[in-house]
Amino acid sequence: MRYRTILLFGAPGSGKGTQGQIIGSIPGFQHSSTGDIFRSLDLHTEMGRKFWEYSSRGQLVPDELTIQLWKQYIKGLEYINQFHPESEFLVLDGLPRNVHQKVLLEDVIDVQAIVYLRAERDKMVERLRRRALKENRFDDASDEVINKRMDVFGRETRPVLDLYPQELIHRIDATMSQIRILSEIVTRVLVPLKEAVERPADESLASLQGP
Repeated sequence: MRYRTILLFGAPGSGKGTQGQIIGSIPGFQHSSTGDIFRSLDLHTEMGRKFWEYSSRGQLVPDELTIQLWKQYIKGLEYINQFHPESEFLVLDGLPRNVHQKVLLEDVIDVQAIVYLRAERDKMVERLRRRALKENRFDDASDEVINKRMDVFGRETRPVLDLYPQELIHRIDATMSQIRILSEIVTRVLVPLKEAVERPADESLASLQGP
């Protein structure tokens, strides 16, 4: 069974991580962030050592290893009953990052909606600067680092959107307040999807109960 999935898309600084965490606290939705998965790795395991080999050299983790790690993580959530794919939606934050990852995920996820948090580049750059200073991440406050991240998103991640049916994509202004962004996501995406899943189950139950 492929996981029913909502993709969170947006350039660095768009706030998709924040929205993903909030959505993940709503019953029926399981948030999955690749960044959080990488940070939680046990370096004494084989997978943890492989990840460290790349990150310690400042290299990106290869796509195949990233997807393999993600699959293991999600399966683990299933085994310990923290994720119930028959009744919950997976909210993916950070995957797929490029076209190759999209291909590798096709047999695992059934994308039912895409939330694209978008804004002008200048506004996202300013937001990243403020966040880096607030969190004492001075390297990330560098314009060179920020612009490089923006360029990578535009070159590798943004084209992934063109490979999905346009009717699945919900474009939302990322410069709004967090509560307004959340309201848009809930109203336009989460409620319709959840109701579409629950309606057949309710109708089936009603038919069993009879008049």
